[in-house]
Amino acid sequence: MERHRISPEITVLSDHAVVPGIGFLPVNTFVLHAEQPVVVDTGLSNPDKDYLTALAGVIDPADVRWIWLTHPDRDHTGGLWRLLEAAPQARLITTFGGMGILSCEWDVPMHRIQLLNPGEQLDIGDRVLTAYRPPLFDSPVTVGFQESRSGAFFASDCFGGAMSTAELASGPDLRDVPDDDRRAAQLLWAGVDSPWVRLVDRVAYGRVVDEIRGLDPSAILSTHLPPAIGMNEQLFATLAEAPEGPEFSFPDQAALEALLATFEPA
Repeated sequence: MERHRISPEITVLSDHAVVPGIGFLPVNTFVLHAEQPVVVDTGLSNPDKDYLTALAGVIDPADVRWIWLTHPDRDHTGGLWRLLEAAPQARLITTFGGMGILSCEWDVPMHRIQLLNPGEQLDIGDRVLTAYRPPLFDSPVTVGFQESRSGAFFASDCFGGAMSTAELASGPDLRDVPDDDRRAAQLLWAGVDSPWVRLVDRVAYGRVVDEIRGLDPSAILSTHLPPAIGMNEQLFATLAEAPEGPEFSFPDQAALEALLATFEPA
């Protein structure tokens, strides 16, 4: 896991997942170094991942006051329970639906939950976090936010795209990716992660995109894209194209058997 301090107030912990046929998918988590520090998502759930140790290289986990879980998919919850143990003052920000999903698998400490819905705000001392549902999402309980001090927008899965190399996927700056490659990656990811977007009313969808565009983020921080600073025009233009993007077909059983045939015998 790579650590990138992209501003005095934000550190990115960058990892990636190899997705056959798609590429190297960034999997980022973030630390907002506020008066009341916030951790945004907690990484992959693979057995070989040790998110808490990586986080400790950025902030003492005991100092964390808030854990913003954008949604409870397993690529966002890898270090969640160990972090809750290591950060006894921290409260877990989610929605009622997110809490319900978590409760299907874990014993959720209800007294440490902070429910926050789109449109609501949370004061963390030196700034305010305003919750928004991003235009694209793969879970109905997804909630990102904009923080008032720097204006950065934490977008969850929205704006994501798989990269051509592991180095780009874990990199600190989306501007290192050729623009044509970035656009193609984002449109492909929209078809993979939010296939419903091809069915939406284009005008209604455009209004949702324009609402977030109107926030004029100082940075767009997606779980599945390198940090994007000074790229609002390109990213929102691509997001607006998503309903006309490529339709993705997942590999079938024949493709799986062909893949298994390439493996070394145990």
